[in-house]
Amino acid sequence: MADKLTIQKTLERQRANFAYACAEKGNHIEKKSEYKAYVKKIPMLIKTNGLGATFAFVNAKSSTETDKSRYAYHLLYQHTTEWLKQEPKGLISDRLSNDSLVKVLIGLNSHEYRAVTNEVLAFFVWLKRFAEGLIKE
Repeated sequence: MADKLTIQKTLERQRANFAYACAEKGNHIEKKSEYKAYVKKIPMLIKTNGLGATFAFVNAKSSTETDKSRYAYHLLYQHTTEWLKQEPKGLISDRLSNDSLVKVLIGLNSHEYRAVTNEVLAFFVWLKRFAEGLIKE
């Protein structure tokens, strides 16, 4: 039992550390208020529409032009992909090296899909906390 608690605490610390670094990057973009708003919005989109549909939307809305508000979507798509590539449970990390996040998500079975959804929501809990604390409008 103690080992399981230790593993969970370690996982939470890793999520928190990665989310903090992501929120710091979000704080340094031109449209940081949009980044903060999207961080708050994405978990509800996931719960309403599902993980695959939400990240298909995020991908469609993203722009690589750093002066556009859509760059915040691009950054969040990248942050989520990077977290899933390195998260300790390795849920889909091996598949993300060759394919885009959306392509991997739509190919998951229901058990994997639920597990990845829970992981992304847990990541966004930390990301939201840090975005709210770091990004001043």
